[in-house]
Amino acid sequence: MEVTPADGNIFETLGFPDVEELKAKAELVIQIIQIMEERGLKQERAEIMGIDQPKVSQLVHGSLNGFSMERLYRFLNALGMDVEIVVKPVPKSRESARLSVTRAGARSRGPRPAKV
Repeated sequence: MEVTPADGNIFETLGFPDVEELKAKAELVIQIIQIMEERGLKQERAEIMGIDQPKVSQLVHGSLNGFSMERLYRFLNALGMDVEIVVKPVPKSRESARLSVTRAGARSRGPRPAKV
């Protein structure tokens, strides 16, 4: 088996379209899963987010199909989290714009903030 190292965005490395959105969605799902874990919220109790257990299972197993950014924001809201979107100019030190997902006050589980 041949292994190719990723350049920081696995979706881009694998040739997916809309890599920015996919990575942002993945980061939002990570936040949802972490909050559920922190609260001891099992998949079966997912009705708090307005979805059934099979849909939560899809999220937990990385299936992003059928989950828009807006829907993921609503899940976070249902879990008692504010979602804030900040629009700001790209600094002169960087060539292109980016999308990032961060969680204020969360314990770090690896490198954060996640940049897309």
